[in-house]
Amino acid sequence: MRDPFIRHHRLVAYYVYILASGKHGTLYIGVTNDLVRRVHEHRTGVVEGFTQRHGIKTLVHFESFLDASAAIEREKKLKKWRRDWKIGLIERDNSDWADLYQSIT
Repeated sequence: MRDPFIRHHRLVAYYVYILASGKHGTLYIGVTNDLVRRVHEHRTGVVEGFTQRHGIKTLVHFESFLDASAAIEREKKLKKWRRDWKIGLIERDNSDWADLYQSIT
């Protein structure tokens, strides 16, 4: 018999992500509960705003969290970081600034 808690409990992930206009280009940091949908919105320009105006479409970094508060806190911290620290974070795992979108779809 299956555990009723597992059967009725759905884990929801939250994501903090960094998009770039190109290698060492303009950066955008966001938080979402649906990374594929949100990055697709940025890539297609569905939502007007900063990313559309600056051509920011490349997913270069993301982190997942089970708790929305933790994800929001991380997003706020990253936004306060110096630019060179953000670049270091990206290049730690993605030195070529490859578009990670295909890896999540």
